[in-house]
Amino acid sequence: MKLAVAGTGYVGLVAGVCFAEKGHDVTCVDIDEEKVNLMRSGISPIYETGLEELMKKNNESGRLHYTTDYKVAYKDADAIFIGVGTPEMPDGSANLNFIATVSRQIAESIEKDCLVVVKSTVPVGTNDKVEQFIKDFLVNDVKVEIASNPEFLAQGNAVRDTLHAKRIVIGTESKEAEELLKKIYEPFELPIVSVSRRSAEMIKYASNDFLALKISYMNDIANLCELVGADIEDVAKGMSYDDRIGANFLHAGIGYGGSCFPKDTKALRYLANQNNYNLRTVGAAVDVNKDQRIRLYKKACDRLITFNKLKVAVLGLAFKAGTDDLREAPSIENIKLLLENGADIYAYDPVADENFKKRFPEAKIKYVKEPEDALEGANVCFIFTEWNEIKEVKPEEYKKLMKTPLVYDGRNIYNLQEMKKAGVEYYSIGR
Repeated sequence: MKLAVAGTGYVGLVAGVCFAEKGHDVTCVDIDEEKVNLMRSGISPIYETGLEELMKKNNESGRLHYTTDYKVAYKDADAIFIGVGTPEMPDGSANLNFIATVSRQIAESIEKDCLVVVKSTVPVGTNDKVEQFIKDFLVNDVKVEIASNPEFLAQGNAVRDTLHAKRIVIGTESKEAEELLKKIYEPFELPIVSVSRRSAEMIKYASNDFLALKISYMNDIANLCELVGADIEDVAKGMSYDDRIGANFLHAGIGYGGSCFPKDTKALRYLANQNNYNLRTVGAAVDVNKDQRIRLYKKACDRLITFNKLKVAVLGLAFKAGTDDLREAPSIENIKLLLENGADIYAYDPVADENFKKRFPEAKIKYVKEPEDALEGANVCFIFTEWNEIKEVKPEEYKKLMKTPLVYDGRNIYNLQEMKKAGVEYYSIGR
């Protein structure tokens, strides 16, 4: 089937590549000519495990194309998938400007009946508006219908989560649209949950916000564990055996980041407020996460009289391992505070350092190629991302390399007793 995908970020590019992998003829559309040329050469503009290999494979097969010419891509497509960003507005609402731009381009370009599928995370009711918006600007006498098809991929595992998803959620308002979407996804051989458009939109928010709630709950319990002398990892282990709770998302740390949880929790709370409803559980998740992000920094402030002219090792910049994404990464807020207080920062991240340089070009940060280079002669160390390269650093290395073996671990990478045995003053979350 001939498909077009608008947007080549995490959502759009991964979807387009995976559709091509399953045999569809796919054209990915982006406004950035340089980015398009990069993708044509088989290079991924984002760091995502397995993505570049599939790009090269499907580029060579002739099933995957990239262009800035949306008119050519859209005019005779059987279905057009919208995967552009819906960034957070200052009031917590979703910015739908990119959705609107693409919708108008589609309306002015399509020359045959077409299904437009919104994969972007959008507030409940947005698909209804998109359908009317496209019909308002249609140039040709064609039938167009909108469907909702939210994604549930996790950055770092996006390809796997797309090709081997637990379920495909589709939201449609007609049998024709439902059957066409099912046909598109037939090669994936995955369970399909077919609901209304508004229900599909809500499934996305409700799923993400439940996971965010789970993370914030465990972080809240972790903070209490510290006060009463319990170990959050023991607590999580005991909880995980209950099938009603499950083992996933019980890991305490310095809060969630990325492109989804922070944005989607605020968006759902905004939607509730617009409907005169106080979504108290989600509000609590947002508040807990906000406080959790600088918990390690506050612990260090209780221990140290100043950061001024101290060598501070920062291990990990990305919001999680497996990605170079810095959106809502805890490292950002903490590094800002450290710099404001005169710290001399040596930072290590295997893939996100270049993005950090671009984001903070004026910041006086030394970027190093190995964790050990950051630790050499350091007065204090902060761990913000659970990269394997960081996990592989042995406890005794902190003692050997650091001037003062003082470590604040936001990901609970190390065993308490092993760090103590190695002579490291070690602080973590909930232990």
